[in-house]
Amino acid sequence: MVKIKNLSFGYGKEKLFTALDVELVPGNIYGLLGRNGAGKTTLLKLISGLRFPQDGECRVLNYIPQKRLPGMLEELYFIPEEFFVPPISMGAYEKIYAPFYPRFDRKALADYLKEFDLDSKKKLTELSYGQKKKFLLAFGIATNCRICLLDEPTNGLDIPSKSQFRKILASALTDDRIIFVSTHQVRDMENLIDPIIILEDGQIIFNRYIHDISRHLIIQMEHDPLQTGDVLYSAKVLGGYAVVKKNRSGEESRMDLEILFNAVITNREKINELFPKEV
Repeated sequence: MVKIKNLSFGYGKEKLFTALDVELVPGNIYGLLGRNGAGKTTLLKLISGLRFPQDGECRVLNYIPQKRLPGMLEELYFIPEEFFVPPISMGAYEKIYAPFYPRFDRKALADYLKEFDLDSKKKLTELSYGQKKKFLLAFGIATNCRICLLDEPTNGLDIPSKSQFRKILASALTDDRIIFVSTHQVRDMENLIDPIIILEDGQIIFNRYIHDISRHLIIQMEHDPLQTGDVLYSAKVLGGYAVVKKNRSGEESRMDLEILFNAVITNREKINELFPKEV
């Protein structure tokens, strides 16, 4: 469980978050979306204890993250977008760092490295950026930590590796695990992340499960969005317009997360009005 309540944080005099509230529960691969500078990476760092709230509360598995206590650290793994790797082999890295994680699965790591076509005898500093990223993703997932924070995990991965990563991540989700993915590459993660959290203006402006979104909103192609009512957002695409409207049938519809994101950013109030108020 991750619980953030009334949290405020900023850099210098500039406020980034004001009275931020969000709760993450196990059994989900959350997708964190937002514009550049919205604070996605900072939020991950606050959860992991690498940044300290200026006001409010952040608790991770009932720990205060900034205390960086061993009981929390053995259950949390954070893979930042920018990272450092030591000049040692993958096998040596495993021997040094795996003991810090009580449920580390060595067989799973071996399977993931094979899936990613990585040789554990190679030095990390001799690998390409994408290969380094694949190793850290494989290691992080193999820790079996209850909280896994991934910042732009598909950056640097080639097309086959993205598919392999999605397969590995989907298989790693358990009922007691929270996977929190910050990404701009929504099409890479579209069939994996759920719920969808959108961060804007220092607030969580949207936090919904896909099945709930698809019952209340519909995205469809139209030749002229001005000729139909209930249009919440439209974007010119090849062959016409992608249009976001109220789903009047109540039946689940297919979502396009890039279109959904732009619709929420553009027309958040009217879109949120379509969903039942949380009690």
